Amino acid sequence: MSNIYNQRRDELLNQLPNNSLVLVAGYQQKVRSKNIKYHFRQDNDFLYLTGFNEPDAIALLIKSDVNQYILFCRPKDPAQEVSFGARAGIEGAIERYGADKAYSVAEFEDSLLPLLQGINTIYLSDEVSRFSSQLIGWANNQRHHCSFDTPKQFTSIKPLAEILHGMRVTKSVEEIAKVRAAVAASTAGHKAVMQVCRAGINERELSSLFDFTIAKHGCNAVAYPSIVAGGNNACCLHYEDNCCELSNGQMLLIDAGGEFEHYAADITRSYPVNGTFSQEQKAIYQLVLNALDQAIAKVRPGAAWNSLYETCMQVMAEGLKELGLLTGSIDEIMATESYKRFTVHKTGHWLGMDVHDVGPYHDQDGNWCTLEVGMVFTIEPGIYFAKDALDVPEAYRGMGIRIEDDILVTETGFENLSVDVPRTIEEIEDCMGA
Repeated sequence: MSNIYNQRRDELLNQLPNNSLVLVAGYQQKVRSKNIKYHFRQDNDFLYLTGFNEPDAIALLIKSDVNQYILFCRPKDPAQEVSFGARAGIEGAIERYGADKAYSVAEFEDSLLPLLQGINTIYLSDEVSRFSSQLIGWANNQRHHCSFDTPKQFTSIKPLAEILHGMRVTKSVEEIAKVRAAVAASTAGHKAVMQVCRAGINERELSSLFDFTIAKHGCNAVAYPSIVAGGNNACCLHYEDNCCELSNGQMLLIDAGGEFEHYAADITRSYPVNGTFSQEQKAIYQLVLNALDQAIAKVRPGAAWNSLYETCMQVMAEGLKELGLLTGSIDEIMATESYKRFTVHKTGHWLGMDVHDVGPYHDQDGNWCTLEVGMVFTIEPGIYFAKDALDVPEAYRGMGIRIEDDILVTETGFENLSVDVPRTIEEIEDCMGA
């Protein structure tokens, strides 16, 4: 179990100078109400390096003459385990998770201070600031308490994310397999929702059907709160209420993805509630699909990240002008960015353990990153007409259309992982008719 995590820890330490210490704080369990807790979800940086999925754990990696991996966790407690599940304990941290040493989390501070002797740089990953306020004091402990004629130790503190998040952008074979499984489950979920969608059904019923379907395909949870948005609700980009009844003539936008073994899918489809596109719905849908497909066609190793966004904007701006929804020459439209009134958002993000996965979009010189084999990301153009946009023809108002696919960069170009979710007008109408 620990082999892939050993490799990741070794790869990280190989990038650090000698006499470095990495401190990675795991998450603690959050209270939902009174004595009821939320289902636990580990910090992804912690999980990426350790595979350890229990609350209240801390990992230390030490780069020195002899590298060390030390894990602090909850000790075994039979009474607590009867109520809340088994713990790995100190022995399990070593035997199952590959730690060189392991201690009770209650011993963390007392154990850390001696380990800081001789450490020049601390790399910190602490997303919820469990130790941020204490770390400077710990780093300064030696020079504050040693005698005046003893050499002082000055320790710098740096964010681990600057190095680790770059590692996480390119996915291993094992990671890609998990993304594929998440996409496959989500594909089944989207198809199930598409086949039962109709006027009179509530958004929450469709959201629940998606959850049920991905569970049958091995997902324990959604990767993010599902967006099931009928009509004007789709003009709120992160609509999560999922509480309205769908009406005939509306478009439905569903942005939903399952999580498989901590890896996410993120797929969006938009289609008419009644299963048949009107002329106006068809025109906007096809325009968004054209933008998506032309951007996907640009994907290859070496392509600049921002070229995908620029392609989407160019295609949609030209289409909106042809439909009479934007005025002026195309050069004027692009120069003034008047298309942004209807396109609203960027058109993609990295995908992995986080649905909006970590990693830079620019290199150290400020240039856009170029695509590499093994990168996984979304492309998701959209066009939105709010119901109060009174200068827009009425047939378009209260409609949001976004189409999103999950893309893998391959040696020869790309693979659209989510292509099996109906995406053309004909495919959607056939699926909904069935």
